[in-house]
Amino acid sequence: MPLKRIGVLTGGGDCSGLNAAIRAVTRCAVYQYGATVVGIRDGFEGLLGTPRTLSLTQSMVRGLLARGGTILGSTNKGDPFAYKSVEGDRVITTDRSDEVIENFRNLELDVLIVIGGDGTNAIGWKLHKRGVPVIGLPKTIDNDLDATDVTFGFDTAVNVVVEAIDRLQTTAESHHRIMVVETMGRNVGWIAVEAGLAGGAHIILIPEIPFEIEKIVEAIRKRRAKGRNFTIICVAEGAKLKGGNAVVDKIVRDSAETIRLGGISKTLVDWLEDYNLGECRATDLGHIQRGGTPSAFDRNLATRLGVYAVHCAARGESGVLVVHKNTEASTISLGDALKKIRRVDPDGKWVKTARDIGVSFGD
Repeated sequence: MPLKRIGVLTGGGDCSGLNAAIRAVTRCAVYQYGATVVGIRDGFEGLLGTPRTLSLTQSMVRGLLARGGTILGSTNKGDPFAYKSVEGDRVITTDRSDEVIENFRNLELDVLIVIGGDGTNAIGWKLHKRGVPVIGLPKTIDNDLDATDVTFGFDTAVNVVVEAIDRLQTTAESHHRIMVVETMGRNVGWIAVEAGLAGGAHIILIPEIPFEIEKIVEAIRKRRAKGRNFTIICVAEGAKLKGGNAVVDKIVRDSAETIRLGGISKTLVDWLEDYNLGECRATDLGHIQRGGTPSAFDRNLATRLGVYAVHCAARGESGVLVVHKNTEASTISLGDALKKIRRVDPDGKWVKTARDIGVSFGD
């Protein structure tokens, strides 16, 4: 059957490269197949109740390549299989997946292209099993989807952190300070390890390698003994003490991701100040890592995978995630793609490279 109508949505946290993927899907669908592209607003929320859609035309996506965020909107909430709402002191969970399926059919869509991380694509997999043709695209600044070598949004986030570290290096050296830079990443340390290495951080703390305060203090004092009176520490938000837990910023009861990590940089500064090491300052980059102009790599990756997704749809593929493996685009079953989180290997090349040039991981 010819490809006539494609639905596309963005779910989960925003990142750079989403608009590039939307643009690629739209342009390829129009140029190569003469298809209509229907944008779904605010993730799966846009398929609940009365559908909220946006007609995506060539003119509509013009200029999106360099624009961060997503013109379709996104949300961390709205899982139709476990839709949460707060009523007084209670959180009510309801299965509203039938509404999504009905709206998909009423919109006369041939396929739904879902752009998201593990949570969004997990919903896509459930919909596929309910008979909705779904193709997933891998975006997340966390880079934690094991099925793909890299996700779009990650490279831009790393570049943002590297620029911040570069700026903090000069002020840290000028004032002989310890600067603690906190990155996102949830329960994996990809942003921290790659940005820390590229930015010249002296200590990198990641969830995969629990740290000890005494080891961090030792590394700082060794630098001081060599006349290096400043230290840059790059810490992932999910990093934790050996035998301890990650620092929780807050609990969001009606979200699919109820536990929000954050605050380890300030906590670490409080701990270090007890050791009379001099002035310590914390910088939490937060959502700065998500926004702004996407890097050239992310623009190209999102474009290549978006185009490949349309070709997959034209071939009748469904229930797959488009991935970047060994420099090539390919597909893997969504069910298989979501089985494993991609974590930093404590004995792998990134950690080994950092250790070989004297970087401490607090262990």
